[in-house]
Amino acid sequence: MTLESFDSLYQRALERKGGEKRLKQLLDISAPELPLEQITDDRVLAAFTKKVFQSGFVWRVVENKWPHFEEIFFNFDIEKILMMPEEMLERKAADPGIIRNYNKVKTIKGNAQMIFEQQTPDCSFAEFIRQWPSTDIIGLWAYLKKHGQRLGGNTGPYALRALGKDTFLITRDVEAYFRAHDIITGGVQSKSSLKAIQDSFNHWHQQSGLSLGQLSRLVAMATGDNHIQAE
Repeated sequence: MTLESFDSLYQRALERKGGEKRLKQLLDISAPELPLEQITDDRVLAAFTKKVFQSGFVWRVVENKWPHFEEIFFNFDIEKILMMPEEMLERKAADPGIIRNYNKVKTIKGNAQMIFEQQTPDCSFAEFIRQWPSTDIIGLWAYLKKHGQRLGGNTGPYALRALGKDTFLITRDVEAYFRAHDIITGGVQSKSSLKAIQDSFNHWHQQSGLSLGQLSRLVAMATGDNHIQAE
């Protein structure tokens, strides 16, 4: 099937969201406090950990407890995390100041190990992420899923977006769009489906100059029963 043009996609979102002014507001993605080139690897581990704990849980609760996460996990210092013996990890997992889920707590050390193994004297893990081409963002997703812990699905992409890496998200509306247009037919996380979705976003990016994050929002806003009145 021929891929819908960006102009057609944009026009439909425009009609559903009540005009140009409102649509532009909805497409605005806030930048993180620091650009990715200034982020240190402890902040990368913190972002991964926060999204792992937010997955399937109330995000606000994680945010409220986050200062204590930072405190008991040494502000996510990679070397200190890797030096923790199993018994210490178990004790920290039972701390009432955090969300007591040992399986998720174990990912902190596992993802610290992934970061440590990728680091070189000339390239931090944050820089490794920054250099990865967004035209193959699904390749970075696959890397995080393979080498990290609990970073598959949308968890890795949400963490990347929090770090300021441009990525689309496969939300229910985005998946529904690609299925309705017969761009994907099998599992949404299959290699063929992910490639078809990546190729579509790359095409729209070339047509529009919008970021992948903005484009995935646009697709979601152009899909389903989400009309609002024009201003």
